Amino acid sequence: MSKKLALFVAICGLSLPLAAQDASQGLKITTLPDVLSFKERIPLINDMVKDRLDNLLPTLMQEAELDMWLVINREYGEDRLFYTLVPQPTFAARRTSILVFSKQPDGRVDRFNVSRYPIGDLYPTVWQGGSSEQQWHRLAEVIAERDPKRIGINMSADWALADGLSVGLHNQLVKSLPNKYQQRLVSAEDLVIRWLETRSEKELQVYPTAVSLARGVIAEAFSNKVITPKVTTTDDVAWYLRERFEALQLRPWFQPYVNVQRQGDKADKDAAVLGQANQVILPGDVLHTDVGICYLNLCTDTQEMAYVLKHQETDVPQGLKQALKLGNRWQDILTNNFKTGLTGNQILANTIKQSEAENIISSTYTHPLGFVGHAPGPTIGMWDNQSPTPIQGDWILNPNTVYAIEGNIKRQVPEWDNQWVQIKLEQDALFDGKNVRYLAGRQTTWHLIR
Repeated sequence: MSKKLALFVAICGLSLPLAAQDASQGLKITTLPDVLSFKERIPLINDMVKDRLDNLLPTLMQEAELDMWLVINREYGEDRLFYTLVPQPTFAARRTSILVFSKQPDGRVDRFNVSRYPIGDLYPTVWQGGSSEQQWHRLAEVIAERDPKRIGINMSADWALADGLSVGLHNQLVKSLPNKYQQRLVSAEDLVIRWLETRSEKELQVYPTAVSLARGVIAEAFSNKVITPKVTTTDDVAWYLRERFEALQLRPWFQPYVNVQRQGDKADKDAAVLGQANQVILPGDVLHTDVGICYLNLCTDTQEMAYVLKHQETDVPQGLKQALKLGNRWQDILTNNFKTGLTGNQILANTIKQSEAENIISSTYTHPLGFVGHAPGPTIGMWDNQSPTPIQGDWILNPNTVYAIEGNIKRQVPEWDNQWVQIKLEQDALFDGKNVRYLAGRQTTWHLIR
């Protein structure tokens, strides 16, 4: 079966396993998966969107105790959530698009658009056109016909992606409704967060491909294909990453970053970040990169480490090997503390306590992944705050959610006269409700550059 066909089989609902992994889940990516063309991506993306709307949304609306959900958008001023709900290719909400999700007595959720235009086959329109005033009047009629007790709208004081309803549209909505229904408007915050953080089975079948692409391009960049010691700069490598992703028609969601740690540099144990950018890469350097891409509507966030061999060296110094091993141990401590129902703050506190008991100097700043790179869900530490994070850190861990297992450890390296080195790691993993599985393995050995 071809790689492209395997993706289509996965979307059709056949069971395909995640990448084969050993007990440590260490995995090297040596070849890139095929990348589908934009045209080929459309049926996969749309099948995943429809599956989520049919099978996930009813459960989440029930959980959030909402009878109706309104997602209201102006052309070019769309709610960011809009693009997770509509089929592709959809480039904008034409004029004003009002998506309505109405829960039925049997648990199903009817969906339609109160707009001049339908949106693909997923959102038939229930309005035949007219003035803006008539459009809002039709929305009021639709609501009265269904008489929902709780109507969710996307307004939130604390979560950016749950705050997509503009002030102007909110004012127009309230103005258009009788007082009875104005009183039934509530924040859809909980529904939005759960919609964005929860991954479907079909999404999990293709997510490893996106992560493999990110890790595979990093492996290319951290090789002699790209790096010539004493010639190549860290910026050269960063731009190779960016341009390689663009050539593959993969969208980076931030500019790749590459930095160097070097024997003899001042390395303060208490510094939050060790390493310098804008450097010519030299033999003996430790390299680090941070990369994020999105593919098939799913975003990745990855950090890996490389070592540039000195003349006559054939392997990484033992002290650096032990440092990476310690970084993997910190990852295990963190992921072993993933328990359904714990808050991000609780997981952080448990991780810090156990790391300190094992004399590991670590910093944890792990976050959810999904339709965006910094997705809503439980924040597990911040790089500049290892104490509880209000609101976002108080969100609980739920099954079928994906995380960038992100953080660092510091360790002295004997071969570098006991200089402190920081191992900065980030790998993407699924929490299935019981266990954490890396979507495309994790780095357990150094990238080597000769």
